[in-house]
Amino acid sequence: MDRFQEMQVFVRIADRSSFTLASEDLNIPRATMTNLIKRLEKRLGVILLERTTRQVRMTYEGEAYYQRCQRLLADLEEAESAFRDAPPKGSLRVNLQGTLARYFVMPALGEFISRYPGITMHLGEDDRLIDLTREGVDCVLRAGSLKDSSMIARQVALMEQVTVASPAYLQRHGEPDSLEALGDHVAVDYVSSATGHSSALDFCVGGDVTEIPLRAVVSVTGADLYTGAALSGLGLIQVPRYRVADDLEAGRLKIVLPDLAPPPMPVSVLYPYNRRLSARVRVFAQWLGQRFENVPYSLHR
Repeated sequence: MDRFQEMQVFVRIADRSSFTLASEDLNIPRATMTNLIKRLEKRLGVILLERTTRQVRMTYEGEAYYQRCQRLLADLEEAESAFRDAPPKGSLRVNLQGTLARYFVMPALGEFISRYPGITMHLGEDDRLIDLTREGVDCVLRAGSLKDSSMIARQVALMEQVTVASPAYLQRHGEPDSLEALGDHVAVDYVSSATGHSSALDFCVGGDVTEIPLRAVVSVTGADLYTGAALSGLGLIQVPRYRVADDLEAGRLKIVLPDLAPPPMPVSVLYPYNRRLSARVRVFAQWLGQRFENVPYSLHR
């Protein structure tokens, strides 16, 4: 192996905190990786990785070497692509929010793979906040406002949102015609699996957003459960319109307070702040932006 390949192996082991996981990622035998790191440490004259039975972590020297390796590998990839005018290639590990994946990404993913046949995709589905470095993920696609300062967010869409309830619920509680009338209503409580916090209902009044906390008789942690609870008449919910378009058309749900809609929901691609944006992530983010441009209920960014 040349020195750049050694750097690639070292970086992947450091990212995954595991020889075994790095071996699986790179499809290199674990014994080969162990010997490679030993040779690398011998040549440099320092210990880069501390191994225990439970984990692998970088030494002080390993941290310094890791930062330089990251920059060098990113520069190498960029230089090769620029001078050869070659399309990106290699492994791309992406974690997707479930409903976004189901509605927008997976139906068209074959188009991306055809456009970039040198990229091998590894996809995971989650709503939680994940540690991209530790879990070996290059980028994630998430909906909602994101406050993690360790991540760079590239917004690819703004999704129209609506407040809805079932006809059976509105027959029991009445249809509110103002924010003041919401005092007699209940909401389905959505507890974010990412933060563990409940969410109040938000309404755009003029140029401001007004938050209205409502009593709830049921709480859920999943998007499908949230919509299902509304269909069962258990309360008001606020969701991106695309998720309930069929239910609205069929009359199973009805929009409430249409002139006071919730603020649009941003959809973003995120990657670590301390990691150079690879060509693979860049073209995937660009493709997602194009994908969301013409989908129903996506507003101009």
